[in-house]
Amino acid sequence: MKKKVTIKMHPTKQIRCSQCDTLSSEEDVFVIDNAPICRRCLFGEAAPLQFYPIGFVSNTQQRDNSDFGLQAHEHTSRINLFASQKRFMYKLEEEERLTIIYYLHKSRPIRSSFKRGLDGKEVGVFASRTPDRLSRIGIQDVRLLGVKGTTLIVEGLDAIDGTPVMDIKLCWQRG
Repeated sequence: MKKKVTIKMHPTKQIRCSQCDTLSSEEDVFVIDNAPICRRCLFGEAAPLQFYPIGFVSNTQQRDNSDFGLQAHEHTSRINLFASQKRFMYKLEEEERLTIIYYLHKSRPIRSSFKRGLDGKEVGVFASRTPDRLSRIGIQDVRLLGVKGTTLIVEGLDAIDGTPVMDIKLCWQRG
């Protein structure tokens, strides 16, 4: 006799949008300037995109309590790619500079304007390098120090430990 199994689903938390006053699931709400705003108010009818990481960052860096700082800032990081990515690494070790595209998985609530950490100038998100942004996309040019199997050793990556890496491209510097 088969035993009947009941799975209880936890309902997702519903949050009221501060702009259109509709209820949305927690994953469809962004906190901007301490106010919840639903995905539809921000992006209209655009559908979310789906991406898969190709690997993860390994280093000792963590976000600190300031808006932009890192704890244990080190210059060298490892990018551990999945074994399935090996076929795409042909002659990668011959390159000197790469552009790393990564997912900002530890983003905090977004502020539409703030004092930029670089120089203290009051700016909006698009005029800064804040990790707290709607897209959660980070891009950084790095120096490739070496390749060991499917691990890249790079210098200058400001991603924190455990950051999902979405893509790697040749850093193209125009003369």
